[in-house]
Amino acid sequence: MPTELTRILELLQFPFMQRAMLGGILTGLMGGMLGSFTILRQLSFFSDALGHSALLGISIGLLLGLNPSAVLLPFAVVFALIVTYLLERTRLWTDALINIIYSSSLAFAIIILSFVEQYKGGLNNLLFGDILAVREADLIFSAGLLLVCIVFIGLTLRTQMLLTLHEPLAIARGVSVSAHRTAFIVLLSLVVGISIKAIGILLVSAFVVIPACAARFLSRT
Repeated sequence: MPTELTRILELLQFPFMQRAMLGGILTGLMGGMLGSFTILRQLSFFSDALGHSALLGISIGLLLGLNPSAVLLPFAVVFALIVTYLLERTRLWTDALINIIYSSSLAFAIIILSFVEQYKGGLNNLLFGDILAVREADLIFSAGLLLVCIVFIGLTLRTQMLLTLHEPLAIARGVSVSAHRTAFIVLLSLVVGISIKAIGILLVSAFVVIPACAARFLSRT
């Protein structure tokens, strides 16, 4: 057996390496499942904006003395609801609106961080990710979220495809566009939020966009 393969198998004997591998697999599955819909709906910038805007949630958590990781998911949901609300009530283009929210959140985050006198570490891990720090609780939550993604896409696949490819036709058929859009964006925000710990804020959009773009080269339609 090659030496390199032996070393890999030896590393996989450690629990933290097993958690890291399983966490990466779960993250990849969730990103791949939602990625195509995200790109076709022109929301590819949303995952990147959410990742960067999450710095605001982290800053608020630091200022209040809370665990930054515990603030990420609630902030992600609030961010998703705000974006959905504004998309339905403004005449701005999707990418322009998300850019405004993202830039504003980042600016407020920098201001808030200036008031945090001391931070004992962990910010670099949130920016660049630390997949070796994935815990069993993270795996359980990721597995549950993956199950939710499978059920959601499985039950609403036709509706999601119709909304993605021809929204006016979906409206004409009586589909609740607002409810389905909100549900999808909230689900995407949860996936991005839970993946930040492993992937990092700066690269979190890659696991949503790149697999879907790669699949585009293999598809015929």
